Order: sequence, then structure tokens, then C-alpha cells
Amino acid sequence: MSRRAQQGWRSEMAALTTRFGAAPRRVLWGLLTACAAVFASGALTRVLAEEWPHWGGPRGDETWRGPPIAEQWPASGLPRLWRQPLGGGYGGLATEAGRVYVQDRVTEPSEQERLLCLDAATGETRWTYAVPVEYGKLDYGNGPRATPTLHDGRVYALGALGHLACLEAATGQVIWRHELRETHQAAISTWGLSGSPVVYRDLLLVHVGGPGTCMVAFDLATGKERWRGGDDPAGYATPVVIDAPSGPLLICWTPEHIVGQLPTTGKVVWKIPYKITYGVSIATPIYREGLVFISGYWDGSKAIRLGQQPESAELAWEENRFLRGLMAQPIYRDGHVYTIDKQFGLTCFELRTAQKKWDCGHRVVERGRNPQASLTWIDDSGKALLFNENGDLILARLEPSGYNELTRAHLIDRRENAPIWAHPAYSGRRVFVRSDSELIACELPAP
Repeated sequence: MSRRAQQGWRSEMAALTTRFGAAPRRVLWGLLTACAAVFASGALTRVLAEEWPHWGGPRGDETWRGPPIAEQWPASGLPRLWRQPLGGGYGGLATEAGRVYVQDRVTEPSEQERLLCLDAATGETRWTYAVPVEYGKLDYGNGPRATPTLHDGRVYALGALGHLACLEAATGQVIWRHELRETHQAAISTWGLSGSPVVYRDLLLVHVGGPGTCMVAFDLATGKERWRGGDDPAGYATPVVIDAPSGPLLICWTPEHIVGQLPTTGKVVWKIPYKITYGVSIATPIYREGLVFISGYWDGSKAIRLGQQPESAELAWEENRFLRGLMAQPIYRDGHVYTIDKQFGLTCFELRTAQKKWDCGHRVVERGRNPQASLTWIDDSGKALLFNENGDLILARLEPSGYNELTRAHLIDRRENAPIWAHPAYSGRRVFVRSDSELIACELPAP
């Protein structure tokens, strides 16, 4: 196995241990080792055809190990498998066990937020879960923002006004639910609750926001509160649990701080001040090379260096000239980060030094106030799928030396003044995309 493949297996093992604990490590390592030769040959990727069970994909880091994809696509576009009408929303999609999950909002015959489960092959609706809502003056109030989270046969969903629910993934039967404004005094921010629920061991971690309830952990099985911690208001970023030098650490980016908490107790162990204009802390923090990286729109990016103790965190660098992202989730590979800057578009820089390598000259996103694209690695050769606000899917090679676009196709139309900000989902040879009015499945062509 190549050195990069070995590093990949070690990274995978660390992520599994962080999320589920050390108990199954021996068994998991045995299984992974047994598959190593197959993985190195590329065959395992074709067999597994990974799903997209929650925000950020299978590992939460915007990597997807799907089947090989052709580097040239038909001029007529990708084959469309099915199309279904959909209500409004910015929330991404999730897939598992031949099903697709998405949240939306409808206003007729009454105003409701819905969680929909559809057949991945046909688009047929399997079940619908709906709750009444009143968005009122919620800004950009078209629908829910969070991506459903799938885990162990259940689906967890958070609405823009704080409705949190756990349902059977196959049937839609409600297991437990909370109205966070009532149970946890959630103060709904300007654009609504947006951070997707995060599974950590037997806990569901939710960015609620407010005095004592910045982060709240619920029992996965029962929905009972296990802990609460932090006093910051809610932002819009999905939190993340990282494997820090001191052990597992929950990183939450709020409108006022970058916060480190112990994921088992909620204890806040450090806070780095970063007050955000209009409170738009959106992109999930990433952790690589001992650095927590945060990208902000008005005030630029910061990198926090973590030490051997849980309380050890210090500002390593900050930059506000060409690293000013808004919604786009940064991705990392081989010492470099790729993100969408508000002025320059897709940008590559070295994480350790913040040295900019290149920008693509707006070939991925249009020049404008809110440029957006979802970036996903698909293999170890530097190829990525990029889905922009105009509904275009791009296959490109991203390397420190430059941007190399291989092919692209238009998948879905946007309505006027309604850019497509929702993250797509990938499963097998299918890509699922949504707008304010429809959900579409397309086929990714084989070589």
C-alpha cells in the first residue's frame, strides 16, 4: 500500500475512534487491514459506493469515496434519473440505505416545515413528517437550513425555529422530539438555527445558543438532556468533534468566539474572541496539522494552534486580504486548504503559513456578494466535485500548482433571486441536488 493510502487508513481509524470510542478499535482495525489490499487497488471504492449520511459526508470532512467518474461528460449534460417538486430551504441532503432525506417548508394549505424521505432510485416519497411553523420575519425565510443526520437506523433533524426530532429512518415514526425555544430557551438568530446535529458516541450535539445552552447534548436513544454548556448565542456553523493532541475536543464557532469544549461533559476549556459582523459564523471549523481553521466574511480567517493540554489554545495567524469566506466549506489536502473567497472566488493557500498559492479567477463561482460552491474530494489524486450557486456541477483537479477544470454540467435551475446554497449528496453513481422548488437525481458517468 502506498504511503498516502496508509495515511488515509490511519486518518480513518482516528476518526472512528474519536466518534465511537476506543472499544471497537481492535475489531475495526482488523477489518480495515483485511480490506487494505482491495482498497489500494481501487476495487473497494467501487464496491462500497459510499453514501452521504450527514453534513460533510461519511467522515464529516467533505471526502467521498465513490466509483470512478468519467473526466469528460456529455455536452447534453448528465442523465437525469428523476425529479420531484420540493418546498423552500437551504438545508443539504443526506442518503442511506437507498433513501434520500431532505427538509423543506411549504405554505399551502398551511405553513409547515417538513422532513421528507424519498426512494433514491425512483424519487417516490416513502414518508413525510411535518410540523406547523410561523416564520414571520425570519430573514431569507424560505425554509430549514440544517442537513438531516442519519445514524444507526434513525434520522435526526433540526428546523430553523428549533424543532428537533428523532425518527425511525425507514418508517418516519417519531421516537422523541423537542421544541428548543420552549425546553431550552433557544433565541432564534436572524436567519434561524442552521447547525446540523452531530453524533458523538451516544450523544447528539446541537448548537442551540443562549446563556448556558450554547451547546446541548442529548441522549441519542431517549432525547434526554445529558449536558449543556457555553453562553454564546447561536451562529450558523455545524460544530465538529476533533482528535486534538489532548484528546477529543468539540469545536463550536459562535458569533462571538471560537470555543473548545469537552464533548463528554460540555465543559468549556478555551475561548478565542472573534466577534462576527451580523453574526455570520457559517462554515464548519476544520482541524489539520495541529491548527483549527476558521474562515469569516468581513473579518477574515484565523488559525488556532492547539497544545497537549485541553486548555492550550493560541492564535497562530490571522489573514484578512484574500481568505474571507462566507458559506463555502473549506477542504484540506496535503498541507493546503481550498475555499471560496468573497472577492477572488476559489482560492488555495498553505495552512501552516496562510500563504496564498492561487485563485481561479471566478471560473467556479460568479463575482458577487454571496459567492457559494460546495467542494467535495472524490479520490486521492486531487479530483473534486464542485457544485455552485447556479446549479452547475464541475469536476476539477485541485492542486497547489493550480486549478484544472476537467468538465462540467448544469444540473438544476435556480429561481430569480434564489441562489442554490444547499449542499448536494452523493451515493453510488447518483448525485442529488435541490433548489427552492425541486429535488433532482442525476447519474455520474463511468469512465
